[in-house]
Amino acid sequence: MFFRGVNKLFQFNFNKNISTKYCNLLQSTINNYSTMSSSIKIGTHNGAFHCDEALACFMLKQLPDFKTAEIIRSRDNEVLNTCDIVVDVGGEYNHSRKRYDHHMREFKETASSVLKRDDCNWDIKLSSAGLIYCHYGHQIIKQLVPELMDDEDIHSIFKRVYESLIQEVDAIDNGVSMFEGEPKYRIVTNLSSRVARLNVQWNSLDMNVDAQFLKAVELCGEEFKCFINNAAQVWLPARVYVREAIEKRFEVDPSGEIFELNKSLPWKDSYFELEKKLNVDPPIKYVIFKDDSWRIQCVPVGPGSFVCRERLPEAWAGLRNEELSRVAGIDECVFVHTGRFIGGNKTRNGALAMARKSLEISKSLIT
Repeated sequence: MFFRGVNKLFQFNFNKNISTKYCNLLQSTINNYSTMSSSIKIGTHNGAFHCDEALACFMLKQLPDFKTAEIIRSRDNEVLNTCDIVVDVGGEYNHSRKRYDHHMREFKETASSVLKRDDCNWDIKLSSAGLIYCHYGHQIIKQLVPELMDDEDIHSIFKRVYESLIQEVDAIDNGVSMFEGEPKYRIVTNLSSRVARLNVQWNSLDMNVDAQFLKAVELCGEEFKCFINNAAQVWLPARVYVREAIEKRFEVDPSGEIFELNKSLPWKDSYFELEKKLNVDPPIKYVIFKDDSWRIQCVPVGPGSFVCRERLPEAWAGLRNEELSRVAGIDECVFVHTGRFIGGNKTRNGALAMARKSLEISKSLIT
């Protein structure tokens, strides 16, 4: 059964309003994560749970060695010593012994220190999720996307998912702020927040913490698989197009500061990785691509940033159609956003002309 002492789960007095359908769903979830005959055990702590150990448990369950493992929730070292692998509890980090706690005062491991790869220089302190991902992530990706055979592609997905999901979980669990100072607003819809809301509430009369942990594992699993599948099926194929576009940038404009995509696709994260890999110089300022018409978009200073290397000219901000064409001196203009990070033109030549004119104006302001 999924948890030691699971009899409590079935002795638990469910509220009469809870439907048989819910009970059947809960039983199905338990069956998916456990086997009564399993001799393999994953240990983690009992009581209130967090995103990192729920995600760590899900990731381990994707590996053949732990697919049928029973999850033991306890803080009793005698109980934990019977487990084949322990996460987020136990006061020990020892890969050879499969012990992955991160709460010790002396623990300072990061993805950089664990992976020891030049292309993995991340310095956020690891949580149990990050530890499991760093040690087993490549194997987990192979299990979830078996059609991927190329080790370089697998590692690219590994890095993509670390930067877009695992690093966030690690940082939140370890209390690492995104930036200095007070935020202007709160983000309470991230994965860690959603997991936290699954914990038994102080005034709840009919919630079972072990059953709620099952939901947390399922929730983390769905999110994790979504990130893996998106990286494999959407991001990785798009990366091929982005690389080709970067390599052909001097064919688009002699400056090398404009590149062209023949369709609208996710390019930003791929771009910054490839920019370093291909030693792109000078840095690219604008990309043009075909959407319903044509778009010109400013390249930001980094992934997820709203700060652009060069914005579109201030005189164009918020203008549309004939007025924009008149001010810019370029035919077929459609719009420029008031934030000056994106604009549109009805034709490729028009979008390229807008990019070239923007470069010309920005360089004249510098000189």
